[in-house]
Amino acid sequence: MLAIIIPYYKLAFFDATLHSLANQTDKRFKVYIGDDASEENPAILLGKYGENFEYEYTRFNNNLGRNSLVKHWERCMALVNNEEWLIILGDDDVLGENCISDFYKNLDSIKKTSNVVRYASCNIDGNGQKISKVFQNPIVENSIDFFFKERRSSLSEYVFNKEKIFAVGLKNFPLAWCTDILAVLEVSGFENVYSINDSIVYIRISELSISGNKMNKKLKTRASVDFLYYMIIKKGQYFNQFQKSKLADEMVRIFLNNKKNGRLFIKLSIYFFSNNLFRDYFNFIKSIFLNLQNQFKKKQI
Repeated sequence: MLAIIIPYYKLAFFDATLHSLANQTDKRFKVYIGDDASEENPAILLGKYGENFEYEYTRFNNNLGRNSLVKHWERCMALVNNEEWLIILGDDDVLGENCISDFYKNLDSIKKTSNVVRYASCNIDGNGQKISKVFQNPIVENSIDFFFKERRSSLSEYVFNKEKIFAVGLKNFPLAWCTDILAVLEVSGFENVYSINDSIVYIRISELSISGNKMNKKLKTRASVDFLYYMIIKKGQYFNQFQKSKLADEMVRIFLNNKKNGRLFIKLSIYFFSNNLFRDYFNFIKSIFLNLQNQFKKKQI
């Protein structure tokens, strides 16, 4: 019933990922590994752990992840057979040993509640040491409430209903940044998410991970803007006016930190004018001048 999809590219932490699957107390899952034309062959590790769980390994000859992680994720998802639920697990992330058993333990309640399941999570570093608290969630929580309350999220900590995620698809943002959050909102229908707090997914934050890499800030900023704009323009019917204003305020904040971003200025202008928010647009322009004025004063000092 449960597929675990691993879009593989890096060998560095793959041993820990496979070890966590081999250690599951419930083996009712099948692993689908999609190799994104990696130069690091995982054959030895698969030989080491492969007898502990059922898996299929597929090597793709062209590297998609370099230009679009989402397109690579999607072709890995297409490997799945008849399973009804799926996890897209990073090749450096780790499942707590009871993640699968707790999924089945809660399955009846899950089916009555949501098409998205969220595990508790904890960040770990390159050495596998914990670098955050354990993030737990309300058992049943509206996905919009979760979105506005706490934005932190990682794709590995979710279980998705396969039929729903295939119907919705994944939005192709740069670096797949914010793609996971949007998937939670859209697959849940902007309704409830069911949480399992007894099991933890450990999310790897290292220089090799997108979250830990500080060299791709511009692409992350672009993805954040595209995501917020998509939410306001395409999914605005799910938000009240106060929530829309919060999304717009965040776009303004990003712009003030990246004032050379003409693309963002145009997006914000279109949003304000298309919604007849002329006063808000005036305040937006005013905030730009005040921000520039403050920077000029600081330089003089």
